[in-house]
Parts: sequence; structure tokens; C-alpha cells
Amino acid sequence: MTDKPIPRQASKETNVKTALRVIEIIEIYAKECRPLALSELAKLLNAPMSSCLALIRTLVSLGYLYETNRRAGYYPTGRLLAMAQKISAADPILERIYPSLEELRNITNETVVIGKLHNNQKVLYLEVLPSANPIHYVAMAGEQKEINANSLGKALFSTLGNDEKEEVLSHLPFHAFNTKTIAGKTAFLADIEQSLQRGWFGNFGESIPDVGALAWPVKLSGSYYAISIAGPLYRIQANLEDFAQKLRVISTFIEKSA
Repeated sequence: MTDKPIPRQASKETNVKTALRVIEIIEIYAKECRPLALSELAKLLNAPMSSCLALIRTLVSLGYLYETNRRAGYYPTGRLLAMAQKISAADPILERIYPSLEELRNITNETVVIGKLHNNQKVLYLEVLPSANPIHYVAMAGEQKEINANSLGKALFSTLGNDEKEEVLSHLPFHAFNTKTIAGKTAFLADIEQSLQRGWFGNFGESIPDVGALAWPVKLSGSYYAISIAGPLYRIQANLEDFAQKLRVISTFIEKSA
């Protein structure tokens, strides 16, 4: 009796699920920051022990995880960091503009973020340069944010054509994070128009109550990105005009030199 071949579609779904599990494992370690036993990983992944064991053994064999002590749990090796740094260093866009982003972070002493629209539905954080200030805005590259409650999202929305804007607006949930979140198409468009006239796009506690940010779009290699300065709301508001000027100067420099 011969084994029946696995249908191609089922094989693809299995591969996708396995890939997602690997990403989930990485994210779990980023959150937990400690060795995890097989049983803990399986529980956090909500996956069968057998499936989790197969994944762990594969990652161990490839040098991405190691067993800290017998039955003490597994933890990522430096290989994962080395690979991530190598990939990040070769980013065709960030490689060129990173020094300018660092300068903006240093002269404002606030967290600087660069982002791009993701499927015209959310803002994807491409890189985050954290402030050295003990109290600062904390975010991670790869995070996705709602367009209407994010300074980067507003800046990027402003660069779209009319048809693209209508398409985006038709899918925006306008989720209310709090009473400061912009609610509805009319108010959002009014905010965009006001922002274009004054020369910066803002978010003053619209997503996180005590966090403020201002952003401006930049065009690089034919595509639009946006850069923001984010930090505690009271500091952003106190330095608004100064930060806005520095942001526009750096953005103009990046567009001309990148």
C-alpha cells in the first residue's frame, strides 16, 4: 500500500503555518526575555508539544536556539541578532538616510520613527531610533498603527491621489482609542488640510493619552515615506515649532541627498 501524496494546497498551508510559528517564537522571546522550557513555549504558542518540539529541534540544529541547561529551557543565540543586523544594514533606503535620522534624534533628544503605508490600510514602522532620555516613547520596528490616529499615517495619507484617498477612507475603521481620536471622514480630512497648511502632521494623545508626535512625508526613490518625532506629550507640545522646523529641514535634506 502506497502513501497518498499530500495535496499541493495543503502543503502550502502547512509551510505558511510553520513560518508563522517561527515568527511567533521570535516575538515570544522578544517579549519574555528569558529561557523558556518546551512546555512554556507550547503554551504560549497555543500549539501541541509535538509540533513545538519539532520546531525547537530545527532551530537548535540551525544554531538559532540553544539549551541553556538540561531541562532549563531554550534561548536564542547571537546568530539571530547577527542575521537581523546584517539585513538591516543592507536596507537600500535606511542605509542612505540613517545618519540623518540619527541627527534628528540627537538634536531633539526624542524618539524618531520612519514609516510607510502597508497595503494602504495601516502604517508600518520601518525603523525606530529611541531617545536617550530616560522617559521616552518606546516602539519597535515592524509595528503597525492606525492611519487616522498616527502622525505618520496622516502625513502618508496626504501624499495619496484622490482615488487612493477615497479607497483608504472606505476601509478606515476610525477606531476610537480615546476621546481625542479623530472620529469620521470629515474631521479627518479637515485635520489633513490644516496640517498641510501649517507644515506638520500631529498626534497629541490620539492613540496613547500621554504621547505626542509630529511627522512629515519624504519622497525617496519614487515612493513616499514619513518621519516622525515622538515623545511625552508635554515635551512635544512645549517644543512644537522648534521640532517642526528641525523635522522639515532634515526631511528636505534627505529628499535632496538620498
